[in-house]
Amino acid sequence: MTAATRIERAYREDATRILGAVARTTGDLLLAEDAVQEAFARAVAEAARGREPRNPAAWITTVARRVALDAVRRERSARRVAPMLAAERERAESAAAEAEERRAQEGGGSVFTGDERLDLILLVAHPDLAPETRVALALRHVCGVPTARIADAFLVSEPTMAARLTRAKKRIHDRGIRFALDDRAAVAARMPDALTTIYLLYTVGHATADGRLRADAIALARDARRVADDTESAGLLGLLLLTEARQTTRLTADDEFATLREADRTRWDVAMMVEGERLATIALDGAGREAGPGADGRYGLQAGIAGLHAIAPTWAATDWPAIVRLYDGLVQVWPSATARLGRLVALGHSPDAGPEVALAALDAEPDLFAGPLSSRAHAARAELLRLAGDRAASEAELRRAIGTAEDDRTRRSLLRLLAAGGA
Repeated sequence: MTAATRIERAYREDATRILGAVARTTGDLLLAEDAVQEAFARAVAEAARGREPRNPAAWITTVARRVALDAVRRERSARRVAPMLAAERERAESAAAEAEERRAQEGGGSVFTGDERLDLILLVAHPDLAPETRVALALRHVCGVPTARIADAFLVSEPTMAARLTRAKKRIHDRGIRFALDDRAAVAARMPDALTTIYLLYTVGHATADGRLRADAIALARDARRVADDTESAGLLGLLLLTEARQTTRLTADDEFATLREADRTRWDVAMMVEGERLATIALDGAGREAGPGADGRYGLQAGIAGLHAIAPTWAATDWPAIVRLYDGLVQVWPSATARLGRLVALGHSPDAGPEVALAALDAEPDLFAGPLSSRAHAARAELLRLAGDRAASEAELRRAIGTAEDDRTRRSLLRLLAAGGA
């Protein structure tokens, strides 16, 4: 592997972690981003001179921190009355930074402590920014999700989202907003935004079968659980683990999405399920006792639903009435289109209600067929029609789902169901 390839790999795999580490040092996202870009440029120049860093990520992190701190010192020095004293202090700080840089060049020294990206997510979750902007900023600059994907998630154009992100970074910089994990009150107030960011990161990875994004989300959820130590962070981590445990059966051999009914449950990750179920139990047991921001139990309820699917030995043995009860609670605290649609599907499978009841309820919510979940809503209606015994109507509904599918993998998966005779 060439030096350029190693640096490119560090950019691809570690750039967001490096940004988090530098922003944690400076408390300034815009400054940290500029410093990281400068450090990568210096790494390329060093490699071209035959002085390739042994550990590119460590070296780049150290250099970026030094670049950022130099910029901060220059700004402070320009405002000081005693520039000679400032220069003396700067010389001492520079000597320490040079020593750290030499250690990184030689391959020693630490790079990341584990929660830099969580710290940065909490930094950008500032109350002066709109909730959607906080989450979008974190997804782009902390988690490395492309702007186009974020724009799709928020139903805006890519240029609009790019402009929104640029304005938000500048606002944080201009206002001198700072944040540290030892500010417990701010952590508690901002953690709900952090959990939402982590959840959306995993959702993007789950929808696109991107293992890197899912792994990053689980790592961030573990950091959030360690820092927050509350029931909702337990619920989120439990939900992600229970969902990830089924990833080996998420796709068919033809790279199409498989249904839960088709899954070979013997291939699910038992250790991950056990940990996820334990966390789901903690979240469900404790949600009612907690108060404060983010204590509504949304993630605990979702984890409970995922846990009931996980413990069912077969699709037919699924405890649908219990799942419906959890969905009832979820829709109360989080009445999203996703939660409402999931509840109606569970209602159709439950012996306490049945497909006819669920179909009537689904048809009473036309907005589910007009929004971004349109294809999923038509597919759900096709499944309910199949359960009700109307195969012709089910196939017609599947064709509507295929017609509204936005990505090729989903479209192929629905075509496979149609060829097999229904949902």
